[in-house]
Amino acid sequence: MDEKKKIENIFTWIDEMFPEHDMINLDGYEDCIVGVVTRFGAEPILCYDKDKVIEKKMAEGNVDYETALEDFEFNMIGGWFGETTPCFLEKTQ
Repeated sequence: MDEKKKIENIFTWIDEMFPEHDMINLDGYEDCIVGVVTRFGAEPILCYDKDKVIEKKMAEGNVDYETALEDFEFNMIGGWFGETTPCFLEKTQ
């Protein structure tokens, strides 16, 4: 399955599972989505794979890991876009 179709399938699933919720999507990083996070008393939010996001920043910006990480921390972790601001998964292994 091509990448565009995978992304379409992700958003179809999200629309079916969470039809009444508008989640903030980070344009250009749809291929880094790993799922949706839910918890009591909070809106569901999109969850992105931190490593994939940084790898994408490195590839697209032709920068090293430290530069991509700094950009990620400042612009993504440091950004607040409202109640449905996405989160980032850091894998334990």
